[in-house]
Amino acid sequence: MTIRQCAILVGGLGTRLGLATATTPKPLLTVGDRPFLAWLLREVARYGIIDVLLLTGHLSDVLRAGLQDLSDRLPRAMTLSVSEEPVRAGTGGALHHAREHLHDRFLLLNGDSLFDCDLSPLLAPEALVAEPGVMGRLMLRRLPDASRYGVVEMSGDRVTAFRERPAPGLPGLINGGVYRFDRRIVDRTAAVCSLERDVLPGLARDGLLRGTESKGWFIDIGVPPDLERAQSELPRRLTRPALFLDRDGVCNIDHGWVGTRERFEWVPGAKAAIRMAHARGWHVFIVTNQSGVARGLYDEAAVQALHRWMLDELLQSGGTIDDVRYCPFHPEAAVPAYRRSSSWRKPEPGMILDVLRAWALDPRRCALIGDQATDMAAAAAAGVAGHLFPGGDLAAFVRPILDSHGAEQPA
Repeated sequence: MTIRQCAILVGGLGTRLGLATATTPKPLLTVGDRPFLAWLLREVARYGIIDVLLLTGHLSDVLRAGLQDLSDRLPRAMTLSVSEEPVRAGTGGALHHAREHLHDRFLLLNGDSLFDCDLSPLLAPEALVAEPGVMGRLMLRRLPDASRYGVVEMSGDRVTAFRERPAPGLPGLINGGVYRFDRRIVDRTAAVCSLERDVLPGLARDGLLRGTESKGWFIDIGVPPDLERAQSELPRRLTRPALFLDRDGVCNIDHGWVGTRERFEWVPGAKAAIRMAHARGWHVFIVTNQSGVARGLYDEAAVQALHRWMLDELLQSGGTIDDVRYCPFHPEAAVPAYRRSSSWRKPEPGMILDVLRAWALDPRRCALIGDQATDMAAAAAAGVAGHLFPGGDLAAFVRPILDSHGAEQPA
């Protein structure tokens, strides 16, 4: 089962930031045009996370008051809830007090750092089955100067130890503040404890912790110079180009109104194309007419279930679908509830425009791939470059499109 929950540690004091955090929790400090926490939520939303648990302590009332603003900024629907520690409990204690709210497996993030890395190795269903005795996996980042952080020692992908900060100027592999945990980890916590000092070293000693190294961009806003650096770097790096894909005939063979996984057959190179776009830092969106609902061949629940299954499949291959739009309406529908014209039904651009708005995208940095003239018309109406897919290998078709749109992330 793909992980759908993310817990975020947002209860730190933020003392190194002085007056900036006197009345504002560190994760709610404005970076660019939104709270830092809103950037974190936007990123985890890309991987199908729908349940977010905020682990609060310091200034929890201020965080609760900001929940509606955070929710309003979400590009897709997510449930935001709060677990408040009764005392200053530390990062491990925060998990201890949230134990009744945690799923069997969950993602955990530090609320004051952002690691722009591929989360699919943590979330893929296949990875969970392959590591039945492992209690956690964390993302690691190698820094040329690791003196602000403790360093991690590895043997293969097994985390063997956590060491003190090295001397200034020395490189090291650091904990990126991104974890996947089994809920059993709460049995190793106490009402007041540190995840980093009291829990993780024991997991490493007992062989229960794994690590994945990534070279993605990393920022920790815990000190004033890095908070200032985040103001320009973070929005530039996370304002991504986007690849829009029609579904039937582009992602899967068009067998005619495909509504179940039993009839779904991936187009050759489709998974590789999505993985390629994701690895280059692109959003990937599905925009699809689904008149099979209007025809009574299947219902919306079936469409949504199929899209969740597609996400699971893609996570296992190192990609993701950031978001989906589908149109179930048709002016000649057999089902009366769906018998109407819709601005979302291609060749109208409504689905594309809604994604552009929700994710704050620049249409000039977007491309749409479809197999019908209606797809091209919708793209043109939305101001997005359209590319007519003639069939064959989708990855081979996508590669020059990504290249021509300047897909690489900024250095």
